[in-house]
Amino acid sequence: RQRQMCIRDRSKPDTPPFVKVGDHVDADTIVCLVEAMKMFNEIPAGVSGKIAAVVAKNEDPVDVGKPLFKIIPD
Repeated sequence: RQRQMCIRDRSKPDTPPFVKVGDHVDADTIVCLVEAMKMFNEIPAGVSGKIAAVVAKNEDPVDVGKPLFKIIPD
């Protein structure tokens, strides 16, 4: 059975998103949280660059390997 995971774009409902289109990120910048089995995992960008698109929206279900963001590398 596949585990259900979903993306969280902010740490709390009343806070701004971790990143938005146009933001510059470093490889270790946290861009979102992925919730799996009530555990929240911080997801780093993995590359330095500019956020070009947010592919997965807040609370969207996600699968392993599914793109969450498009980043234009530096």
